[in-house]
Amino acid sequence: MNNSISVKIYHGYGHTHNLVVYGHAFKFRAKADQKYSNSLMVNIVHLFKLFVLKPYPFVKVRLSFYKQIVYQTTEYDGFFKFEWEALENITAGWHQVKVEVLGDNDEVLAMNTGSIYVPHITQYAFISDIDDTVMVSHSATIGRRLRELFIKNPRTRKTFPYAAAHYNLLALSHTDIDHPNPFFYVSSSEWNLYDYLVETFRFNKLPEGAFLLNQIKRWKNLIKTGKTGHEGKLMRVMRILDAFPNQKFVFFGDNSQQDPEIYSAIAIKYPKNIEAIYIRNIRPEKEEQTLELLEKVEAQQIHTCLFSTSQEAITHSEKIGLIGIKAS
Repeated sequence: MNNSISVKIYHGYGHTHNLVVYGHAFKFRAKADQKYSNSLMVNIVHLFKLFVLKPYPFVKVRLSFYKQIVYQTTEYDGFFKFEWEALENITAGWHQVKVEVLGDNDEVLAMNTGSIYVPHITQYAFISDIDDTVMVSHSATIGRRLRELFIKNPRTRKTFPYAAAHYNLLALSHTDIDHPNPFFYVSSSEWNLYDYLVETFRFNKLPEGAFLLNQIKRWKNLIKTGKTGHEGKLMRVMRILDAFPNQKFVFFGDNSQQDPEIYSAIAIKYPKNIEAIYIRNIRPEKEEQTLELLEKVEAQQIHTCLFSTSQEAITHSEKIGLIGIKAS
């Protein structure tokens, strides 16, 4: 194997008839082991390294899943997507996949393993934005957003009070601890930040889930992080709904950018698939505009909630019967 070539696999998701795994192949990727330091310089260097990479475009990649082999070719930015149907019924839970980068003669240049999540058959599934919905990010202001990224590490990033409590209650909504509802975290943040975000969510004890992020960026575009990809976000949400047509979805977002527009458009088009929409009121000056969008959604017999604190959202979830117990 070539030591400079590597492959990164992100948590996949699906069911027997529609399994999906994403990842990237790299010709080079800087080593970026997180030290969880309070040092500004250490955190700046670590963040910068996440964007120091060279994608491996148009190279063959091979996925192994139990006895199945699937081939794909990376895109111009090294990104790949495997989508396939399993030969046998797949049980709910986490399953391992292996992905290899292949040379011209099918020699293995790099290999890595990843996980794919097959949810239990439950009544609900949850799709949540990340920045300014779960995690304090100031995403509408590039200077403040970069300050949050640069001066803090994944374990010192702040999540909103009671957000984790609310999500953990929802994970067990109308089900039990052995059959949790699935969570999907969809963001305009880049795939560069995948490990960073996974660690932040685990450290803050948010439910495990699949992350679907935005197109990878190089170091010279670091200042533009999180500022593109709203159209792509719409498509990512739609793909999740298509993969799980028999579950009712609950959306979580905020009104700092385009979540109200994206979620309301989907809800109006597919009202039978959506149970509720929650929008965190990050920008009070957009409150009236947000409420107008949510009123159109409510006309489709879909619950909506514009909230300032997660405790307000929990109260609403109790009121509509989405959860039955209060967070402590």
